[in-house]
Amino acid sequence: MSWSGGSVTVALALAAVLTGLPSELLQAQSTHASIIASQPAWDALRAGRLEDAADAFQHAIARTPGDPMLHLGAGLAAHLLGQPIEARAALEEALRLNPRLTEASLLLGEIAYRQDDLTAAIRTYEDALALAPDNARLRDRLARWRGEADLHDRFDRRLSDNFTILFEGAAEQALADRALQVLEPAYWRISTALMIVPPGPMTVVLYTEQQFQDVTRSPRWAAASFDGKIRVPVRGALEREEELERVLSHELTHALIRSVAPRGVPYWLNEGLAVVFEGPGGDTNTTALTGPAISLEALSGSFEGLPDKDAERAYQQSAHAARALLDLVGPTGINSLLNDLGRGVDFNRAFAERSPISFREFQDQVSSAAF
Repeated sequence: MSWSGGSVTVALALAAVLTGLPSELLQAQSTHASIIASQPAWDALRAGRLEDAADAFQHAIARTPGDPMLHLGAGLAAHLLGQPIEARAALEEALRLNPRLTEASLLLGEIAYRQDDLTAAIRTYEDALALAPDNARLRDRLARWRGEADLHDRFDRRLSDNFTILFEGAAEQALADRALQVLEPAYWRISTALMIVPPGPMTVVLYTEQQFQDVTRSPRWAAASFDGKIRVPVRGALEREEELERVLSHELTHALIRSVAPRGVPYWLNEGLAVVFEGPGGDTNTTALTGPAISLEALSGSFEGLPDKDAERAYQQSAHAARALLDLVGPTGINSLLNDLGRGVDFNRAFAERSPISFREFQDQVSSAAF
């Protein structure tokens, strides 16, 4: 039930550093004239105007194509816009111009990893670590990725038009086959409801309990996780058909949301929609609230640090809010809101444009359970 930002987290951390102009990094990599010329692009990126930032970086690159920081900025903007092909090309050019630009390597490796290109991700971090041997993030992530690659080399595969299932050995073959039988109808049910068609097949990995904890570092209460791949621990409970369908549908919803909005989606909306679409009727876990409501603002960030009881409450509240929003704006409104967020539109602004009431009014309704 955990949705991880992954490379988005890296990108936002980079954005926070790089958009604080004039930074030491920019001054070291760029000429004074280039810094001045690129100021509008960094300003737009800092303000979350991603399309404006992407255009501004391209104009700056046309004037100064040899500046690696401009290509890094273009790659960062493209990534936050959900354009991995363009992002990788820009970051690869930044590293061609300056192989020691660790910030570009960090993001390029993460993007490759989210695209299920583990070989490229490992190679990128190996090259970067050779030039920056003291970088702890490079070293730690590389160790985890190598371990994951060794693990997945032993896995078998099941393929369909929309999914690749990875599983370890004959013992899980029947579960992998069943997972495909669950995922295909769930794919059409949820993608139709949200009007989202992802760009390509999605990867689902079935792990033992220990493998799941080693790879994802998820909290113990997480039934599964999504970080570009749908990762499911094979517990005894998942052998029950209804539990398997619930977990896979939940993580599939995250995957579909991320395909149009890789950033900017509040946790309550992301997790809430995932809970709403857990069951065929779209009503799973949306029973009446009990106890005091949690502010949606308090639910905008990760649930991963919450105790079990509080986490359950957070998911329940999020499901009610997501169902209320679906009732308020309909699937078209949800789809438009997600696309706005994917383009970097501020949530409050996007909500105001897609909803007949303000977010404050909506939050008051959700808090009073008046829906």
